[in-house]
Amino acid sequence: MVDQPARGRSAWHPDVNGKLRMYTAPQIEQLFTALATLGNWPQAKLHTQWPGSGKRGDATFDAFYATQVESLLSDVETQTLNQVAGAALLDKIGPAILLTHSQSGPLGWVIAEARPQMIKGIVAIEPSGPPFHNNAPGNPKARAWGITDIALTYKPVVTAPEQIKTQVQVSPDGKDLIACTLQADPPRQLVNFQKFPILVTVSESSYHAPYDHCTAAYLKQAGAQIDFIRLPDRGIRGNGHMVMLEKNNLEIADFLHQWMVSKIKS
Repeated sequence: MVDQPARGRSAWHPDVNGKLRMYTAPQIEQLFTALATLGNWPQAKLHTQWPGSGKRGDATFDAFYATQVESLLSDVETQTLNQVAGAALLDKIGPAILLTHSQSGPLGWVIAEARPQMIKGIVAIEPSGPPFHNNAPGNPKARAWGITDIALTYKPVVTAPEQIKTQVQVSPDGKDLIACTLQADPPRQLVNFQKFPILVTVSESSYHAPYDHCTAAYLKQAGAQIDFIRLPDRGIRGNGHMVMLEKNNLEIADFLHQWMVSKIKS
């Protein structure tokens, strides 16, 4: 487990790294801990696994909120710093499995871009998405390179993200899902993502539930070896975004371990 550059115990300097951002307590209640009552997406009401009320004043929530640290406002800066640092770490420790969650999802993609030969596999738990935009009012643009904000290697070659032609699904894949923005045919291939297995997984009630399938579909379209698995399809129900902290976290850890054992060569 690593601290991202300019985050946690890693030094941050405003004149070098830029501004910071942090979730407020009400945002954390709505998105992470008390979604069954505060969430505004269809799946939120299915949340049952947070240990406590999920609201301010509850001991578990207060302990969780005390652990939260700021992150860099710029996703480009974050991904650029972590790509260099992640590549340097792999050069030191050797080939590894990358395990990412949420905001760190794109960091797995950009580290793999830098050192594809040193990636044994990627386990992406609810990575930031969907491709090209955020799932918010107005679908604000994000991740100009599809799944990242900094350059990836495509074939045919892309020298500017505007060259990646996109199209929106005519209709979503299912009820309570968004219509994905994917590449227009014929899709360009992500040449550094084709020699290792990738898992994208999402919980039953997370705010990611309406759209993480789009990230997986984008990777598959670009030639990646991708498995997309919803936790409820494996009988793991009631989870939100913070799966590692919820009551059935060991069940989820076992599911991830079994996937790695079955898919990743030693």
